Amino acid sequence: MADVAIVDWKHPFTQNRVPNMPNPLIERTKDEFLRIFGGKPEVAVMAPGRVNLIGEHTDYNEGFVLPAAVDRGTALAGEARDDRKVVLYSADYRQQAEFSLDSLFPDPARRWADYVKGVADQLQRGGFHLKGFRAVLKGDLPRGAGLSSSASLEVAAAVFFQKTSGLSIPDLELVKAAQAAENAFVGVQCGIMDPFASHLGKAGRALFLDCRSLEHQWAPVPPGWTLAVCDSGVERTLAGSAYNERRRQCEEGVRALAVGIPHAKSLRDISLCDIEKHGNLLGPVVLRRCRHVVSENQRVLDMVEALKDGRLERVKVLMEESHESLRDDYGVSCPELDLLVELARNQPGLSGSRMTGAGFGGCTLHLVKDGAWEAFKAVMQEGYEKKTGIKPGVYAFRAADGAKILNGG
Repeated sequence: MADVAIVDWKHPFTQNRVPNMPNPLIERTKDEFLRIFGGKPEVAVMAPGRVNLIGEHTDYNEGFVLPAAVDRGTALAGEARDDRKVVLYSADYRQQAEFSLDSLFPDPARRWADYVKGVADQLQRGGFHLKGFRAVLKGDLPRGAGLSSSASLEVAAAVFFQKTSGLSIPDLELVKAAQAAENAFVGVQCGIMDPFASHLGKAGRALFLDCRSLEHQWAPVPPGWTLAVCDSGVERTLAGSAYNERRRQCEEGVRALAVGIPHAKSLRDISLCDIEKHGNLLGPVVLRRCRHVVSENQRVLDMVEALKDGRLERVKVLMEESHESLRDDYGVSCPELDLLVELARNQPGLSGSRMTGAGFGGCTLHLVKDGAWEAFKAVMQEGYEKKTGIKPGVYAFRAADGAKILNGG
């Protein structure tokens, strides 16, 4: 894997083991099923959201990413039917959707159900025979915070179909079906990182994913540290068009660099030495875009090594360098994200800050020692509100396991 040997490291960090306890989200979803349908569910599934520790805008360039599943997500509780009808109630939207697995079409009035329909469509295209079901759907991820609530829903739906239809779906096939559901049915061109992390995450670990080969391993997240996410409250209004523009600029860069580097098929094949040697083939803007992606790939590899060795000061530097590169070379930060990173920079108990996600709003990620969490939260909320008039959402997460199937009753 890119000239680095990766294993599922267990040292130098000793992972915290949390006893099996009822998941509040699953329990609330089961209670909703009892309220709506008048009985106990037979099956309950929970799939988590994710946060990306490092590796931004590298996925569509066949590079490396390092996400972690988080301990909040989407739950489904229900039971199989003997026919091909799906009856689905969203506890969050207080809406019910009914549809046949033989006739799957988007519904503008119930867009949330399209994610489930899209998963069904992809699984059936893959040759899997699905049964209908009735179920309640509920999530506890902050909306619009860039924590992949859509991937969480798609993975939960795929696992729920797998269980209620008595299927055995290989992990990679399930992940690809979840991604394709969003691409083809919902119409959002997401990458594979989000469903991969939601399905295959591990507690206390980050997922090191090669987006070209889909090889994956796990690296330790230090226990006693919180994955803190700060929501800027700025809607990512430019993210869609800017995202497409950045993809085009990366593709343009690869075509230009291929004159001097014939083997290059994507920016994954380019090194920083190549950028220095052949950068004259690129215009100034495209040069900066390519430099970010190439340097970010290296930072992912360096981050994995730093986590393996327990070098948290190195983790902090890499996260700061990632933010600066996203701000200056890739041009996807904004003043509000920069402010959140600056407010966090000198706080005690901090081991790194950066923007996370597509950019132009959204969230920042901070690695914060548990004992410093309350003070960190207060400083971030007060400092940000004082400067912007917006009180940011500040959330604490742990690196969590991927999708789970539980008994419904």
